[in-house]
Amino acid sequence: MIPRYSREPMAALWTDDHRFATWFTIEALVCEAQAEKGQVPKDAGETLRTWRTSGKTCWNVARIHAIEAEVQHDVIAFLTNVAEHIGPHGQFLHLGMTSSDLLDTALALTLRDATLILIEDIDIILQNLKEKALLYKYTPMIGRSHGIFAEPITLGVKWAGFYSEFLRHKERLLQALDTVSVCSLSGPVGTYGHIDPEIEKTVAENLNLKIEPVATQIIPRDRHAHFISTLALIAGGIERFSTEIRLLQQSEINEVLEPFGSQQKGSSSMPHKRNPVLSENLTGLARMIRSAVVPALENITLWHERDISHSSVERFILPQTTILSDFALHRMAHIIKNMNVNTHALEENLHKSLGLYASGPLLLHLTQKNIPRDEAYRIVQKIAQDAWNQKKPLSELFRSFCLSKSKELSTSYEAISYEECASLFDTQAALKHVDTIFTRLGL
Repeated sequence: MIPRYSREPMAALWTDDHRFATWFTIEALVCEAQAEKGQVPKDAGETLRTWRTSGKTCWNVARIHAIEAEVQHDVIAFLTNVAEHIGPHGQFLHLGMTSSDLLDTALALTLRDATLILIEDIDIILQNLKEKALLYKYTPMIGRSHGIFAEPITLGVKWAGFYSEFLRHKERLLQALDTVSVCSLSGPVGTYGHIDPEIEKTVAENLNLKIEPVATQIIPRDRHAHFISTLALIAGGIERFSTEIRLLQQSEINEVLEPFGSQQKGSSSMPHKRNPVLSENLTGLARMIRSAVVPALENITLWHERDISHSSVERFILPQTTILSDFALHRMAHIIKNMNVNTHALEENLHKSLGLYASGPLLLHLTQKNIPRDEAYRIVQKIAQDAWNQKKPLSELFRSFCLSKSKELSTSYEAISYEECASLFDTQAALKHVDTIFTRLGL
């Protein structure tokens, strides 16, 4: 992954140093457990435990790569180099195991650690959204449907919607964490032909992993597809948020703006520009994260007990999606925390709607006057269109309609009084249940 979109410690999880350290931990724990059961010499187990707990490395990354270039097998290259460091006891490593036992168990540990980082990222987003939702809980703004003025909402309700969504994302991520936190130390085709299942149990307990109930030569890849699909859903939430910011920052709207540094420049040719580049960047990163879903799903189908077609795919999509997700979530948290809210524009745009947001309540009011809904709709629609075309408040034209005793109304209908409808033009009428929404979220 390129450094531009990488953050520590997520990127560190996918380095050669971390990979080989994880491999050695697993190999050492297996040998130690076998020594406890008398399956290998006890001093071999003690040697491996000493190396594992010492903090020293018994491998060299460059040497491993050099060996791999000759033998064309990464696990063999690793084991060969470790044996070069620890001496004769190196022959007791990897007994009864197959390469995938090591690779998949190590991958489970890496994905678990990566997921825990992502959960921390989402917790920060939730905290920031909570603060903004409460801060702007009663700040009215015009809602938009299809990009068109609709009815009033509050800015707090808008942020509360994202808060609710990211609660679901966290729940899904916790489920994915459980799904990928499994190990398999069951031998060449998963039947424990050369390794005691008790060894797997002991190592799993030491690593705080569950055991794959039925492995083949690998851990089934539906688990990893679940994980990638979860990140894709989170990416969808990130893009939904970033798109909202981009729309609200348009010059014609100008209600919410992403942070802009004091020395930042928006354009090489137009100094006035303040472009939503952070949000645009998030939109692009979300596309990259989601692009991993199809390959992850296709990795589920392998030949018989396994083939290697999934391996090269995972070398791309697992580091890429976790690193990009971490980066994108961190950037989103920054935007939320430091966004600029233009309350004047919120008020101005609400005013620009000319009170058209009251068309729905007016329709309901007329139907309660025994006017058939179709006719009531036609009446309100005409008045609303006239208001927009003439750039006059809907309330003003509706008052004129009531005073004119329009012939469009049959004498059999009840009289319509503007005074009865006046409260419908108050934005607070549409916001009377904001507290209920927040209470449901526990805010």
